Amino acid sequence: MKYNREEFEEVIVNIGRVTKVVKGGRKFRFTALVVVGNRKGLVGYGFGKSKEVPDAIKKAVDDAFKNIIDVKLNGSTIAHDIEVKYNASKILLKPASEGTGVIAGGSVRPVLELVGIKDILTKSLGSNNSSNVVRATIKALSMLKN
Repeated sequence: MKYNREEFEEVIVNIGRVTKVVKGGRKFRFTALVVVGNRKGLVGYGFGKSKEVPDAIKKAVDDAFKNIIDVKLNGSTIAHDIEVKYNASKILLKPASEGTGVIAGGSVRPVLELVGIKDILTKSLGSNNSSNVVRATIKALSMLKN
């Protein structure tokens, strides 16, 4: 499905430097994890790799638009509690009353803010690997029922 890219915001969650040691020295490459969302229920994540940081970010944004999901919101929060595990990362999402704000840390916050959730309580358990935490959060949001 085609989306109007002007409506979406993008947040760089993580940029990593990967080193390959070769005979002549070290070769560096970069990875980028990006989350895109329109704050109206659409959110996606992407992963890009390249020799230069801007290229990695561009690839990640393109990948994110291929992985967009539609999230069912219940006003400014979610409909029910949900607990999801992705690899070693475990995410717990709980609906919150209006005015609470987004109580989330690390890589969970950008995903929830870009989907348009304003009131939610979260807890990230297990591994804090940003890629797995983002994927667990997206998986949890996609499993929500209204």
